Amino acid sequence: MPKVVKLMQGSEACTAGALAAGLRFYAGYPITPSTEVAELCAEELPKIGGKFIQMEDEIGSIAACIGASLTGKKVMTATSGPGFSLMQECLGYASLCEIPLVIVNAQRMGPSTGMPTSPAQGDVMQARWGTHGDHPIIALAPGNVRECFDLTLRAFDLSEKYRIPAIVLTDEVISHMREGVELPDPAEVRPLRRAAPSSPAGYKPYAADPDGGVPLMAPFGEGYRWHCTGLFHDESGAPSGKADVADKLLRRLQLKMDKNAPDMWDNVQEGTEDCDIAVVSFGSSAMSALSAVRRARREGVKAGMLRLKTIWPFPEPAIRELASRAKAIVVPEMNLGQLALEVERVAGCRSRVIRVGKVNGELFRPDEIYDVIMGAK
Repeated sequence: MPKVVKLMQGSEACTAGALAAGLRFYAGYPITPSTEVAELCAEELPKIGGKFIQMEDEIGSIAACIGASLTGKKVMTATSGPGFSLMQECLGYASLCEIPLVIVNAQRMGPSTGMPTSPAQGDVMQARWGTHGDHPIIALAPGNVRECFDLTLRAFDLSEKYRIPAIVLTDEVISHMREGVELPDPAEVRPLRRAAPSSPAGYKPYAADPDGGVPLMAPFGEGYRWHCTGLFHDESGAPSGKADVADKLLRRLQLKMDKNAPDMWDNVQEGTEDCDIAVVSFGSSAMSALSAVRRARREGVKAGMLRLKTIWPFPEPAIRELASRAKAIVVPEMNLGQLALEVERVAGCRSRVIRVGKVNGELFRPDEIYDVIMGAK
């Protein structure tokens, strides 16, 4: 078949990736700059027997997604800033109850209402620690329109495979820019199917290897006995206030992410094999950063680029390896140092970390990052 290149918006590509993954239920509330995802799901899901519901708010949206996921459906919602903040309580519930779901968070300027139509990357730490308590979470960051498709599809696969909520962390620029995109043939896409038990006999919804195992998940309404609670629970799902039960559950949830982190990590590197100055970035900031790195290399500076496609779990080995040979690591991001905090923690004293934060609602210009690279050489 001839290759078909389509002009697509980032939000459109996220929706296409979700549909390719098997999305069949979307509940959401419109909010700039993620509304196009909801609009496209409202248009496309009924065509394939899926369901779209516009909810009264973002709390209801993620709660409806949790309910649909428990019945065996692949689910997604999309939001931004204030809406993502409202979702945090239910996100914690989904983490503790190990309910697969995908959230597209198109970041915008904040806090509060902020600047709804301006880009930002201020939700890095909220994506990881927005809800209370220790909990597993996956966050992927597309760097272009095609990756909006690829990483949304991947978010579904990872969420279903490990029963961990997954966040697709875009931003206003990535969501709204348009690029020519060549999508894979639908027949070639093999989305992962949720592992399910074979019989209701003796089924325990949270029975798993204590060393990070993933329980089999039976769909509601098919004869399996389920108890799904936000309280700490034993393997049957029954609430428990016992210290050993709570400790065992939380440690298994964390081990589930830690042991499988290599399967979740993904990044793009250029020029890092011999770099003296490294740049670590993600999302739309990385587009300008790559231009700056290439300009510096043309002028004889050994600059390299590490673009993170997986932010959480944080790719410590890649940062540690980079810090072992680069004398300085420049971290441009549209916040005041959230990603840089993690880079500093991992790099330690092996490499100097230079924060380059921007919080005026404007995208980085390549020369802004280039000047920092040249100043660090």
